[in-house]
Amino acid sequence: MEQLTQQQKKFVSEYIRTLNGENAAKTAGYKVKNLKLFADDLLKKDLIIKEIKRQLKLQISALNVQKGYVVQKLLQIAEFSLEEEEITDKDGNYTGKVKLRDSTAGLRALDALCKYLGFPETQGENGHEFKIVTIANLDEEKI
Repeated sequence: MEQLTQQQKKFVSEYIRTLNGENAAKTAGYKVKNLKLFADDLLKKDLIIKEIKRQLKLQISALNVQKGYVVQKLLQIAEFSLEEEEITDKDGNYTGKVKLRDSTAGLRALDALCKYLGFPETQGENGHEFKIVTIANLDEEKI
């Protein structure tokens, strides 16, 4: 069975730490003209990919973070970010209009939650593709 060399192990460890293939190859001591291309090739090798996944799994299990905690925090971020707040003018007076607090953060939290829970990325239950589209500062009168 094929095993990683010490240099490949060092590359994997550095890559996990920095997520920068070129720097990981340099730190591991590879001496090639194009480190970026070389690192990209390393990251395509099954043995390297398996080791990255193995080490990440070990790191995640060492953190001992409960899934319920992650889900709860993502839900809190989404709910807070997607709450409506009143809009004020430049003088601080309420205009009577409302907006979402931070729709971008809310959608990112919901996206992360869906990925964490294993929801399909681009298909609904009936197999049809769906996309989330946001329009910032859309005036309700224009709908």
